[in-house]
Parts: sequence; structure tokens; C-alpha cells
Amino acid sequence: MLEWMAWTTPVAVFFSCIVLMLVGMTVWELKLPTRLRRGFLPLDTTRGDRLFIGLLGAAYVNLIFVGISGKLAGWLGLAADPSIWISFVLSMALLAWVMRKG
Repeated sequence: MLEWMAWTTPVAVFFSCIVLMLVGMTVWELKLPTRLRRGFLPLDTTRGDRLFIGLLGAAYVNLIFVGISGKLAGWLGLAADPSIWISFVLSMALLAWVMRKG
């Protein structure tokens, strides 16, 4: 059933982090209901809104990295494509930034 997906360790860690974030956000929302807040995003958002926007951004970062990793190897003179862990760290940093300042 799951053979269509390339389940590597980075992919499994990425999806595990998303599941943990959703569970954590659910518990947080039950304990302390959210209020609208305005950050750098051009709209008033709740924690859930910022999580959704951050997850979209994280997905785009990963897709862009996968798309240009071959070119990065050529530009930087690497023997192999850069590690996917780089995009994981970048996407989680983007998500944290959106959650905190968005």
C-alpha cells in the first residue's frame, strides 16, 4: 500500500514531526485557546493558521531543494547531491519563524 512513496529516514522524520506538531497543537489549543494575532503576515492569524501557512512553506522549501539539488551539486562541485537533511533543517526553521513571528 505504501510502496508508491520513497520512505527514507528523512521523509519519515519529516512526517513524524508534522504528526507531533498536530498533536501538540491540539493539546495546546485545548489547554489554552488561541486568540487572533497580527505579525508580519498581512492578516490576523491564530496558531493553527500560522501552522498551516508554515507547513505549506516547509513543503515548498523541500520541493525546491529536491528540484535544485542536482544543480547545487554541480555548482558547488560536490560528488553527490546535497543531503536532504539540509532542506529539513531549513523547512523547520521557516516553520518556527512563521509560528513565532507570523
